[in-house]
Amino acid sequence: MNIDRAVLAFAGMMVLASVALVYFVSPWWLLLTAFVGLNLLQSSVTGFCPAAMVFRKLGLPGGCAFK
Repeated sequence: MNIDRAVLAFAGMMVLASVALVYFVSPWWLLLTAFVGLNLLQSSVTGFCPAAMVFRKLGLPGGCAFK
């Protein structure tokens, strides 16, 4: 697994977790979904992704998007 796939997997898990939290806890958890979406959009434009930095420090190899 490389950084690109790890970032996508992490974003997907966060979205699914927020959907479960919206269903079982409160609709306010939609803010988490919005944050994940905005972070994905921002990282696609700027190339800066905090999650990619964490995965790099954990030793994952770089991919096409996050070198």
